Amino acid sequence: MTKTSNSDHSTRAAHRAALLLFVGLIAAGALAVAASAKMAQDRLLLMTEAGERDIAVEVAETPEDMAMGLMFRTNLPEGSGMLFPSPAPREANMWMHNTYIPLDMVFIRADGVVHRIESMTQPLSDDIIASKGEVLAVLELPGGAASRLGLKAGDRVKHRVFQSAP
Repeated sequence: MTKTSNSDHSTRAAHRAALLLFVGLIAAGALAVAASAKMAQDRLLLMTEAGERDIAVEVAETPEDMAMGLMFRTNLPEGSGMLFPSPAPREANMWMHNTYIPLDMVFIRADGVVHRIESMTQPLSDDIIASKGEVLAVLELPGGAASRLGLKAGDRVKHRVFQSAP
C-alpha cells in the first residue's frame, strides 16, 4: 500500500479544479459560438468623413442574444460587429462581463446619428458603460476599429432599425 501525503491530495485536487475550469470555459465558448450562429446576420453602413464603410453585423434581437452579446469570444474580425437595437430610445448601459476582447461601443440615436463612442473597453470588466443620453442601438466593433474607420460622434449609421434622415 502506498502512502500519499496531503500535498499529493492538494495537487490532485488543484489539477481536477483546473480541468473542470478548462472544460467549463470550452463549454461556454461552444455555447457562445452556437448562440452567434442563431443571431440574425445583416449589414450596415457607417457614413464617415472618409466615406461609406460596410460592416457585417450580428443583430442581437432577443433578450437571450442581448444577454450573451460577445461574451466568451476570443476574436471579432475587422469589418464586423454586433448591433444591439432597442424597441425605443433609452439610456443604454453595457458592460464587458465575460467578454475577452476589447471593444469599441458606438451609441446610436434613433435617427442613425452616432451619439458617442466608448473606445477600447476593458475586457472582463463589470463597470457600467453608459450611453449618456437616449439611444436606439449600440454597435460593438473590434477595439480601436472606430478610430481606424474614422468614425466619430455626429457621423451617421444606415440600417433598417434607424429612422430615415430628413
